[in-house]
Amino acid sequence: MATVALVLHQERPEATRVAGELLDWLLSIGHEVVLPVSDAVRLGHVERGVDDADLGDRADVAVSLGGDGTMLRTVALVARHDVPVIGVNFGHLGYLTDVEPDGVHAALENFLAGRCTLEERMLLEVDIRRAGTSERVLALNEAVVEKTASGNTVRLDVELDGTFFTPYAADGLIIATPTGSTAYAFSARGPIVEPTHRALLLTPVSPHMLFDRTLVLDDDSEIRLTVSDHRRAALVIDGRPVGDLEPGDQVTCRASTTVARLVMFAPRDFHAILKAKFGLADR
Repeated sequence: MATVALVLHQERPEATRVAGELLDWLLSIGHEVVLPVSDAVRLGHVERGVDDADLGDRADVAVSLGGDGTMLRTVALVARHDVPVIGVNFGHLGYLTDVEPDGVHAALENFLAGRCTLEERMLLEVDIRRAGTSERVLALNEAVVEKTASGNTVRLDVELDGTFFTPYAADGLIIATPTGSTAYAFSARGPIVEPTHRALLLTPVSPHMLFDRTLVLDDDSEIRLTVSDHRRAALVIDGRPVGDLEPGDQVTCRASTTVARLVMFAPRDFHAILKAKFGLADR
């Protein structure tokens, strides 16, 4: 029997309803179910709540019930434990979710029977050094260092592979994975990269300088950002605010040796998803 972790979008009633039905069904056929504590409270199953740090250690598979944002949260919870993730889409057309709500039972049956494939996605390893402390976080999409107040810029010194590259004055800098190339980096006019590719993308947001292009770097590259001015900056990882950075604080990004493992039940046509997302015409 398997242990299934359910992670849900708490602001989507339909996701909560399906999660409750899925939990009852899994228990009825002998499987175990765990949830993050807040999700367990939402479903009225407090006894099945598990601390975030322990969720991946307890699960054989995680089911994300929401949209791409819920997938980012789920990957962050379980990726270090190599737990595969099934994405169930309750939002608009997503880049990460592979299953519609009415297909979730069949998807789990197929997964448990081995009728699926695992698609590996590069993760970003983000080392944060501030105020004499250090922290390491994984990201599927991106790490963003950005200004904290409107009307100002953030000033960042950038090192590539240990060598100083250039200072940036901008609204922010985005370090993205190929998966994240269709997220915030795309809105900052970064390139679209096939999500199974391995590379690091450094994209400035509204730069106050002539050099305004994205750098696409090898997956063995290391990017270090240092807050170089008197103004503090904010760090956001996969849409989650991590906190403020003071002058002299550093964020270092590299490709992680850990990967996200996304469960697929049919060949995933990234080009078709792009066409549908942007309304591109057929001939």
